[in-house]
Amino acid sequence: MPKGRIFGNAVLSFMTKLSSGYWDLFDPTNGYTAIHADVVRFLPLEKISRRYFFETDMLFRLNTIRAVVVDVPMCARYADEVSSLKASRIISEFLFKHVRNFCKRIFYNYYLRDLSLASIELPVGLAMVGFGTGFGAHHWLGSVQQGVPTPAGTVMLAALPLLMGVQLILAFIGYDIASVPKRPRHRKYPGTKG
Repeated sequence: MPKGRIFGNAVLSFMTKLSSGYWDLFDPTNGYTAIHADVVRFLPLEKISRRYFFETDMLFRLNTIRAVVVDVPMCARYADEVSSLKASRIISEFLFKHVRNFCKRIFYNYYLRDLSLASIELPVGLAMVGFGTGFGAHHWLGSVQQGVPTPAGTVMLAALPLLMGVQLILAFIGYDIASVPKRPRHRKYPGTKG
């Protein structure tokens, strides 16, 4: 795989893991997809994105119904073919769709269908990071303009919520990573393993 594609694939894979919630997949956008017929019944097929965002949107939809997704190891083989994907044209589109799917997934999984400690950690953490950053930036700019050092208490009043907010956000991410679906939604048929 060319080095540019390796980097692009790594960034795209991380964004897909974040927006879909399937943190344990190695290469979530490799194009290989197989879905159990019992699971397809629950998917809103008309809403799934077409073209290059198909795999990512499919994973997002699968997570909203709490379907189990597994990796199938396969080799990536690149010959002389030329991709029709133009990164410059799809960056903003992909970024928008990833943010949209992430926000929807968080709302569905942590507020609409379930409520847990993580449901509190994320908004409180974001509020604390926002307050600490805004308060600290405001006082830092004032200090620079006046040429007077910021008092230690003011620095701590900015740093403490910022650090606690980051810890809460990391705790939320840890909970999100641990909550990857593990129980299959489809029926097990006699004589099969899954």
